[in-house]
Amino acid sequence: MDAAVLDQRARTQSGCIPPLLVTRLLELGHEDEVEYQAGRGEWFCAREWARLLGDRDRQAEALDVLAPYVATGWWPAARAKAESLESWGRAEEAIELARPYAAVGGTALEFFARLLARHGREDEAVTLLSAGIEDWVLATALVDIAGGTAHDEAVAALLTARIPAGHRCDSPWCCHGLQPDTAIGLLATIRERQGRVDEAITLLRTRQDITPVNNHDELADLLARHDRIGELREYAASAPLGDAARRLAEVLEERGDVEGAITVYRESADSPLRRHHAAVGRARLLARHGRGDEAIEVMAALVDSPGGSDDWLVDTLCTLYADQGRAQDGLAHLDALNARRTLQDGEEEWELFRLRLRLMADCGRLDEAIERARTHPERDSPYAAWTVSDLLAEAGRTEEAVAVLEPYAPANPAPQAGHLITLGRVKDAVTLLQQRAPEPSTHLWTGTFAAEPPF
Repeated sequence: MDAAVLDQRARTQSGCIPPLLVTRLLELGHEDEVEYQAGRGEWFCAREWARLLGDRDRQAEALDVLAPYVATGWWPAARAKAESLESWGRAEEAIELARPYAAVGGTALEFFARLLARHGREDEAVTLLSAGIEDWVLATALVDIAGGTAHDEAVAALLTARIPAGHRCDSPWCCHGLQPDTAIGLLATIRERQGRVDEAITLLRTRQDITPVNNHDELADLLARHDRIGELREYAASAPLGDAARRLAEVLEERGDVEGAITVYRESADSPLRRHHAAVGRARLLARHGRGDEAIEVMAALVDSPGGSDDWLVDTLCTLYADQGRAQDGLAHLDALNARRTLQDGEEEWELFRLRLRLMADCGRLDEAIERARTHPERDSPYAAWTVSDLLAEAGRTEEAVAVLEPYAPANPAPQAGHLITLGRVKDAVTLLQQRAPEPSTHLWTGTFAAEPPF
């Protein structure tokens, strides 16, 4: 085994059995194959097989499975072993195993520090992370670990030093290391847990970039946590992307005020972007509360309005039609939408045609849908084959799904392999997945992130 090759396969999930298909093999009772492949360099098989052995109190065997991977010096393998040791109550062994990797920094240091903190060694963890505070991953871990210790103020001082007074970045590469906005967010976390909520709110309002992270607006979440609904309403009215309005609607829904939540979505549609997101949020809210027909009316009005027929909005509408058992109405709406569009060669674009196929299948017209797909101008594309094969597989016609994907399997083997596993053709699936191009010269990622563009 070679660490760089393992790393490249794991990151790209190519030339190997990916995690989802390892899970599929186990679900269908193919433990012997997973065990066999674990001993032949298949990392995701080895990781899952070792976990299962550990769960069965066969710890020594689990470590034997991981041993050749750990011997390469590859951090993900060492991490998996350390996690296993910790879960078995052998934390000191896990700490000693991870320590040399932590010296490189990056995610290995983050893991090591959190491991130390979980076992009463917060002081050591804070000391290690403080030296690497320019890495936002390490800075986040530092703030998490400092909570409940005597280190909050020291960490706050480190963060404050990275928030230049009055500075405004003029490009994404302006500030090296820990970005000021990130430092502000982390400092606000400390102030909030110290009970200094007003200070935390003031800090978050000073950020230059309030782009939500993972669809969460930090300020909106903070206001919601502290029941400051009036301030959240004011903020939601001015925040440009609509995530604060969504958070307000969620809070009201949690309190049973569904009409209030609907009103928030209705009032937040003051720009095209917010209008689209507000309509989707409102429709999904209505559907959750058994008002599916109203949800369809909301999305239908948006899709039929100027600028409202983007693919993802039509997709949302068609999904609602299908969920409400109104697939035929969904097809009629697609017909009306196409009548207003200029179609190339008399055919709707594939993204909308894909929705049509699924609605036809829901109407019991699967064979007709497949025949229509075979005449579409994009019928020979891989994405068309994937759509048709999925429909066939859902209908229990897996052999036909395999035949449809056959020409495209070498370039993207996972969908085909999944169908083969369903059919019990495990060896064929594994052979397909393990077809590998010549291994490129790869750089082994150490878990650290570049600080200079290009990344």
